[in-house]
Amino acid sequence: MIALLDYGSGNLRSVHKALTHCGAEVALVREAGDLPANCRGMVLPGVGAFDDCVAALDRQKLRPGIMEHIAGGKPFLGICVGYQILFERSSEFASRCPGLGVFQGAVTRFPADRGIKVPQIGWNSLSVERPDCPLFQGVPEGSHVYFVHSYYPEPAEAEIISSRTSYGVRFASAVWKANVFATQFHPEKSQEVGLRMLRNFIGLTEP
Repeated sequence: MIALLDYGSGNLRSVHKALTHCGAEVALVREAGDLPANCRGMVLPGVGAFDDCVAALDRQKLRPGIMEHIAGGKPFLGICVGYQILFERSSEFASRCPGLGVFQGAVTRFPADRGIKVPQIGWNSLSVERPDCPLFQGVPEGSHVYFVHSYYPEPAEAEIISSRTSYGVRFASAVWKANVFATQFHPEKSQEVGLRMLRNFIGLTEP
């Protein structure tokens, strides 16, 4: 059973569809009381602004459930803004909402002086920094995945960076630490490469 957190994120349906396509049993969770007792994994999707996502999680009282799940050592996957809010803070709209603080570091905007279009929308390649990362097992170096974002995290701990991607700057496109995985790209929109990653994640939740 995988808990898919529903706090109004725009890509919830596509994530749900991809997880079930990969064989997962998925429970939609809108508040702490919805968390199934047999939950073995958790996915936090995200589309929109950092502050809006954090505020929605707190309004629906989902933050404690997320932190308890992670502290319990169960597999967790954050996607896009669901990746960003794992960090301490964001520069988006002079954000006043603290992130979840699972990772040290801040979220910043792509620089305006690099001749790139912001947001980055479309396919880009992965440079795998941690080939031992379970999420990337069977994923070839240089694989292309789908991005939609104007901001990206800058982890304080370089060792948690599992992949990097170049777009004006070379940024951390995925991180991994213990049972926590997170991607700036959208696995659910990344065709077979993304589905392979989701299958890898689902495999971690199996007894």
